[in-house]
Amino acid sequence: MISHVTIGTNDIDRATGFYTPIMAALGLKRVPMERSAPFVMWTGQESFRPVIALTTPENGRPHEPGNGQMLALLAPDRAAVDRVHAIALKGGGRDEGIPGLRAHYHSNYYGAYFRDLDGNKICVVCHDPLDD
Repeated sequence: MISHVTIGTNDIDRATGFYTPIMAALGLKRVPMERSAPFVMWTGQESFRPVIALTTPENGRPHEPGNGQMLALLAPDRAAVDRVHAIALKGGGRDEGIPGLRAHYHSNYYGAYFRDLDGNKICVVCHDPLDD
């Protein structure tokens, strides 16, 4: 359904440093890329699509985060949600919602929210029930 998602940044090196440990904690792998435009991309272990791409705006103007836009990253378990949120805050991200259940979405929705260094809103979520 989705080919790729692009996250805008004003500083690709700084943003890459922020996202690299987050993507590693989610089990995503870096995609080798040779292009004239600076892209840094990650994808799942078993498939090339969808891709999450990090780049500066093509038109050369500054990146500005959108109001009401958010990228939600799927975590393999609730512990990964906790880890990623902590990694994001340690890396300079801003808290937008601590890890926890959000039953108003559904009974097993365990998520956390943060803003990256460029102000983009990111969610990390696990939809699975706790193992007994």
